[in-house]
Amino acid sequence: MYLKKIDGPRAVTLPNGRVMTRADLPPAETRRWVASRKAAVVRGVLFGLITRSEALVRWGLSEDEFDGWRTAIESHGEAALKSTQIQQYRQP
Repeated sequence: MYLKKIDGPRAVTLPNGRVMTRADLPPAETRRWVASRKAAVVRGVLFGLITRSEALVRWGLSEDEFDGWRTAIESHGEAALKSTQIQQYRQP
């Protein structure tokens, strides 16, 4: 078996005990962002699986967009990332 050389860890253990690997991250060509994909990217960055700058480049995200996802998860959980829930969780 051949393992591609990468910088950083191949897997991290999340606080709930689940192991997250690079295979759990969305494909680089992702254009349709659902809440679970957004949450996977944020978890990957927060727990050190990938760097923030690597995530921004890989998925073509802006800093504001990523920060918005992170803030929504920290404040209200993954449900806040659903596009149908934006009005409910948006701060006035």
